[in-house]
Amino acid sequence: MRIDILTLFPEMCERVVSESIIGRARKSGKVEIVCTNIRDFAGNKHNKVDDTPYGGGMGMIMSAEPIYNCYKSLYGENEEKPYLIYLSPKGETFTQKRAVELSKKERIVLLCGHYEGVDQRVIDKIVDEELSLGDYVLTGGELPALTVADAVCRMLPGVLSDDLCFEEESHFSGLLEYPQYTKPAVWREQEVPEVLLSGNHAKINDWRKIQSLLLTMKKRPDMLSAEDLSEADKKLLKKNDFELT
Repeated sequence: MRIDILTLFPEMCERVVSESIIGRARKSGKVEIVCTNIRDFAGNKHNKVDDTPYGGGMGMIMSAEPIYNCYKSLYGENEEKPYLIYLSPKGETFTQKRAVELSKKERIVLLCGHYEGVDQRVIDKIVDEELSLGDYVLTGGELPALTVADAVCRMLPGVLSDDLCFEEESHFSGLLEYPQYTKPAVWREQEVPEVLLSGNHAKINDWRKIQSLLLTMKKRPDMLSAEDLSEADKKLLKKNDFELT
C-alpha cells in the first residue's frame, strides 16, 4: 500500500512516520509513505499558498491551485486517480472500522489543511472523502493525517507481529479492551487478578471477555446495549454473577 501526505510541513510528517512500528514497516517495504510539500506547487517566487477569504473574515484560506497541482503530480494521465481524503473538522468521524476499510485500498492520499481551511472549489473537484478525528479544531491537518496513516498501517499484513495484536484491541471487535498487566505480580500492594496467574486459558478468556463487556457498558454505553449482546455473552455474564441493567 502507498499513502501520500500532502502538507505544508513535510519534515514534521516525515519525522513521525519514520519512527517505531510504522518506520520499520516502511523500511521493510510493507508500506510506502510519501510526504509532499504543497508549497513546491505554489507557482510564485514567494511560495505563497494562501490568501484572504472572499466576503471578509479572520485568517487566511489555502488556495485551490497549489493543492490541485500537488495532487495531480502524484499520478500520470493514464493512471487511476488516487483516493483523496481531506482531514477536516467537518468530516465524518474516523473510526477503527474505517481504518480497516481504508487498509484494503492500494493507495490513499491525505490532504492536510491549514490556516482557516481550504478553498471549497478544490474540495469539490478532487476530494473523495472528508474525515475528522472528533468534535474539536486543530491548527492544521498534519496530526489527524498522521493518526489516520498510523491506524491504517497497523491493519496491513505483516506490520504487526500477529493479527491478535489488533483483533483484541479496543474498538476492533466493537468492545473496549480488557485490562492488561505485566510483572511484577504485586506492585505497591496491588495484585494482578488471580485468574491471570492460573494458567487456565479458558477461564482467562472468559475473564477477559467479561471485563471487555463491563468496561464497554460502563465507559462507552453508546457502543453496546443489551440487544447487541449474543446469547453466549449474556450467559457468560450471568454465569459470573454479572447482571445487565
